[in-house]
Amino acid sequence: MRRSRSTLVALALASLAGCSAMQPTADKVLGVVTPYKIDIMQGNVVTKELAALVKPGMSREQVRDLLGSPLLASAFHGDRWDYVFTLRRQGVEPQKRSVVAWFKDGKLDKLDAPADLPSERDFVSSVRPQRKGGAEPVLALTDEQKKALPPPVKTESPATVQPQGAVRIYPPLEPA
Repeated sequence: MRRSRSTLVALALASLAGCSAMQPTADKVLGVVTPYKIDIMQGNVVTKELAALVKPGMSREQVRDLLGSPLLASAFHGDRWDYVFTLRRQGVEPQKRSVVAWFKDGKLDKLDAPADLPSERDFVSSVRPQRKGGAEPVLALTDEQKKALPPPVKTESPATVQPQGAVRIYPPLEPA
């Protein structure tokens, strides 16, 4: 009886030692199965085109209209807005970009942006899911297709057409 217990314990320890060879890695479970991970995109996308529109001397509102609300606006650094963008997707190196807007007396003093900001076209192509074994869709008409289109028909909508001498009367917005 005692011998069978010690054999059972030895077998259990040997099986546990064998499991250490199949430690899960960051990308695989049991060293074999790769779980699906969703793409995580956070922050503000600032492209070359947007950064080119931002000029020194612009007000905070104008900068916010172009770049959006900053991801970080610290109470301790009131003259600094941080626009941070991160993208994590499975099988691709994570992307991280940071653009800093510096203000002086309520006006933009300078915009610190990395030299490798993507263009809008490059950014869209980098976040679009890659198709396997297929051609990229073409979303523009060729010149022949444009020529084959019928000419646009100009019609006036019934709301804009009024009989001669007619006056529109609207109901009051508030009760009198």
